Formats: sequence, C-alpha cells, structure tokens
Amino acid sequence: MPLAYRAFPPRTPSATPPVLVLLHGIGADEEDLLPLAPLLDPRFLVISARAPHPEPPGHRWYAIDWRASPPRADPAEIVASRELLGRFVEEAVAEHRADPSRVFLLGFSQGAIMALALLLARPDLVRGVVAHSGRLARLAGSDATAAALSGAAVLLLHGEEDPVVPAAEGRKAYQVLASLLGARASWVAFPGLGHAISEQSLGEAARWLTARLDGARQPTPA
Repeated sequence: MPLAYRAFPPRTPSATPPVLVLLHGIGADEEDLLPLAPLLDPRFLVISARAPHPEPPGHRWYAIDWRASPPRADPAEIVASRELLGRFVEEAVAEHRADPSRVFLLGFSQGAIMALALLLARPDLVRGVVAHSGRLARLAGSDATAAALSGAAVLLLHGEEDPVVPAAEGRKAYQVLASLLGARASWVAFPGLGHAISEQSLGEAARWLTARLDGARQPTPA
C-alpha cells in the first residue's frame, strides 16, 4: 500500500461497503480526522490516509514556500502525491473489498486540495468529494471534462473568516466546478468560522454524504 492509513469499519456492515477516504491537512496525520468517523453515515468504511512527506509534527501532501507572498505550493509534489493517492484508493478499495462505484473523499485544507485534484485527474475513481477549507490547484492532467465528471458531485465548505485559505479561494473553486458539474456542485460558507471544521460544517458534510449514498441506491426512472 503506497500510503499508511487507519481504517474504521462500517457500523452497518455490507458485502461491499461504500468508502470514505479522509485526507488531513499539513502538519497532521491519519489520526487527525479519524475521530469524525463515528459521526458520519454508519454504512461507510472510513479510511484515514497519511500524507507521504514528513512535516513535523505530522506530514504533508506537498511543500509550501512560506517566504513567497502569497505562499507558493510545489506543483510537482502535488502531482506526485496525487498519483500516490490514486494508487492508494484503488488498492484500499480492493484490499477491503469495498464498492469501487461508491468512493468518496473528505479533505481538510491540503487534504481538500488533494481530494479535488484527484477528482479532476481520475473521475473514474471518485464518486464525490467534500472539500473543507480548500481551493483548486491548477495542475497538469487535471482537465476533466463535464462528460467525464457526469457521475460526480462536490460539496465545498469554508469558514468566512479563514486566515489560511481565504474563503474567496473556495468560492473560485466552486465556480469552476459548478461550470462542470452544474447543480451537483454545492457551496456553503460559515460566518465567523476560521480555518477549522465546526459542528455545523461537519453536520453539513454528514447530511450531504448520506444523501449521496441514498441517491446512489435509487433506481433510474424508466
């Protein structure tokens, strides 16, 4: 397996469970978002992945040059981590005998950026993304068409007072994704919230994910 991870089994077992992959932010690790698992839909097999590069006290998906204004991400490292993440999702789904047609990602900050990057590069792997406090990274190989994304959905969540990734960056990401996904792209901003997941934003994510699972099982109208 290309990435270390922790798994939280579904509380409502099934033969081929849906998967939710949690992607942490810079300086955290696979333990950071794992406490969210019991608060999300019990049908999910939750897999919390560790980013590949050390960034004390945790890990990172890609390097940031904090000397630049605004800080500059390393696009080559994002692409390399995106490729690792794609392999990881494929192998984790096979390893746990999960449903490859119901793979969802929930990322925070750098993890949100990675989740959106993987969706745009490999829409065949990802059914839906919850991107919290993130933005879009313009990368080679991330030019998915509306047709390729026809089965995908995205929820972007952001604190209006985020000092790390401004809410304006999240809104720009939403506008780009809405042009590709239409009504399957959603944006919710939270007044007074900074660079953090709140009880309110987690509730929004949980409801959206449950609705996606329920919708995935609805029969197609004749």
